[in-house]
Formats: sequence, C-alpha cells, structure tokens
Amino acid sequence: MELGSHIKEHRTELGLSQDDLAERIYVSRQTISNWECGRTYPDVQSLLLLSNVFGVTVDSLIKGDVETMAQVMNEAVKKYNALSTITVVSAVVFLVLSAWAAFQFEWGWGMHIAPTAAFAAVALVVMLMAFVYMERMKKQHDLVTYREVLAFSRGEQVDRDTLEGRREREMNPWVKGTRNAVQIIIGAIAGGLVGVGIGMLAKMLS
Repeated sequence: MELGSHIKEHRTELGLSQDDLAERIYVSRQTISNWECGRTYPDVQSLLLLSNVFGVTVDSLIKGDVETMAQVMNEAVKKYNALSTITVVSAVVFLVLSAWAAFQFEWGWGMHIAPTAAFAAVALVVMLMAFVYMERMKKQHDLVTYREVLAFSRGEQVDRDTLEGRREREMNPWVKGTRNAVQIIIGAIAGGLVGVGIGMLAKMLS
C-alpha cells in the first residue's frame, strides 16, 4: 500500500507531527502511525479529512492502492464464500443429526445416540470455527474499509454510518459466533422436537 508513504510525505512537507495531524482529523496518534506503517487503512471520512488538510484530492492519495485493494477483496471474497459454505453445511448437518438423535431416543435406540451426538458436536464446532475465522479475516484485512474506498473511487455511494453497521463492526467475533451458536442450538431443539414427533408418529403407524 502506498497511502502510508503519501500521508507521511504530505505531513512532513507541512511540518506536522503525527500528534498534530491526528488532532486535525480527530483520530489518535497511534491511528496515524498505523496508517503510515500500513497496518491499517483509513475509512472514507478520514480520507476526505486528510485530503482537505493536505490540499490534495482523494484520488491522488490512494493512487496505486486501488488495484491492490481490489485484489485483496477478490481473494478475500473467495475465501469468505468458501467459509460461508462450510458454515451453512455444518449448520444443516448439525440440525439434521439433532433431529435424528431425537428420533433414535424416541425409538429406544440408546446405543446409537452417542455417535450421532458426537458427530453433531463436531459439526457445531466446525461451524463456529469457520464463522469466527470469517470475522477475523475481515478485521485483519480491514475488508469493510477496503470496500468503502473502492466504492468511493468508483463514484459509488458509500453508506457505513448506520446503527446496525456500527454495532456489527464493534462486536467481538466470539460474541458473534456465540450469538449464531445460540440460534443454531434453538434450531437444534426445534429439530429434536420434530424428530420426536416423527418418531411418535412412526410408532403410531407401525
């Protein structure tokens, strides 16, 4: 990424310290340091403030970075889609096995419940790990910010200042994973009830 060197170059030309620049665009000195070192990337609002302070256009600031960001996004999207598929498949397997375990219990197949429950637990763990990795990947590569900058550079509307968006960005990945796990467990309970119902119906018809 070339933006970091551009920020440092313009800041030095104006005789500003990192603290001075941070104060002008309402961020911390550490944030400026992270930008200049390439550890993180500024969002669209920060880019607009930087361009105003430096007296240059946003396009000139991010020149050379747009193509790199597009490549990062494309690679991340492929990985993200693969992880999404793993998450969905694991969730479906977990729900099906939960219903099957309930059916086995209803029919008194006690010796078969333990293996089914074990496979269901494995599916649940795989789903949680895939989901948490997805969230970490987005945070590690700052993918939301990249998408915003790409949209801005293409003249597309950027809207990230929504209450839902802020909550999602601030939420810990493990909290998100736990939230989804609770939803899946509720689904598993519903699946179990369905399995019991099917088992009872099968007994009545047999």
